[in-house]
Amino acid sequence: MTLAPETTDLKVQLRLAQHTEEWFTVCDLSLLVPGRGVAALLPDGRQVALFRDRAGELYAVDNRDPFGGAAVLSRGLTGTHRGRPFVASPLLKQRFDLTSGECLDDETVRIHTYEVRTA
Repeated sequence: MTLAPETTDLKVQLRLAQHTEEWFTVCDLSLLVPGRGVAALLPDGRQVALFRDRAGELYAVDNRDPFGGAAVLSRGLTGTHRGRPFVASPLLKQRFDLTSGECLDDETVRIHTYEVRTA
């Protein structure tokens, strides 16, 4: 089966700071393929990894793997563990909860998550 490209005018936006109403437009929603990650550069030079799951939920986390130091989380495999969506780093395979940023394999480590919306 071939999936037709989704056509929409919706944009993916991130809230870069917690207590602000400011949103940063990252990309078109149609660029996010369910089950695959995309890396994007933020205005301050950091990278974010964006994910869209098969149910259409959007997630955004830091792209930098805290264990290996490389910006590779957008290339990780996604899945769920006990109902929690995660991305597994392609380096050492640690899993990070896409909602909270918590490392499922080492609770002392956490990555930054971003609030995501479409507009």
